[in-house]
Amino acid sequence: MSDLARFLIILGVLLVVVGLALLLLPKIPGLGRLPGDIVIKRENFTFYFPLGTSILISVILSLIFWLFRR
Repeated sequence: MSDLARFLIILGVLLVVVGLALLLLPKIPGLGRLPGDIVIKRENFTFYFPLGTSILISVILSLIFWLFRR
């Protein structure tokens, strides 16, 4: 029973963190428009691949997980 309770608490905390991130991330200037982000615009088509943003988020998450593992 304690494993289920721990899982539900962790799931709840994750949902709160994701909700706050979705609320606050659009307010950070420049995120999503970093150097390395690929944007191709045509007449009726726009392709956007956030390569620089993805690398930055990956590095930040790796550091956070590394700190929690210690």
